[in-house]
Amino acid sequence: MDSARHVLRALAVAGAALTAACSADTSPLRLAAAESKPVPAPDFVAQSRTSGDYLPVGISAPKRPVRAKSAESQKALEAELEGARNRNEARGRAAQGAARGTGTSVGHGAGQGAGKGAGSE
Repeated sequence: MDSARHVLRALAVAGAALTAACSADTSPLRLAAAESKPVPAPDFVAQSRTSGDYLPVGISAPKRPVRAKSAESQKALEAELEGARNRNEARGRAAQGAARGTGTSVGHGAGQGAGKGAGSE
């Protein structure tokens, strides 16, 4: 029984020594890992890396190939977006009217009764 206690104590000390060695620079695990060969990066990683050329401070970025929209195309886009908003608002009003007809409540969208309880208009 005394020898079993010594064996357990020796195993505990050896285990503590091995795990403590993991944090040291001379860890056998770290030394074994140092002998491994580096793995080259996959092709997609190597292709996505830049050459390391960074813009120096004070130098502007190069001009972008995409040009800004003209005033006419901006107006056309605004008109298209306003038309989509009006269609969505009309659909919302139609859904509210249909819900009132069936007696169910419909949640309020943005700008319509925000902060009010259901049916308090």
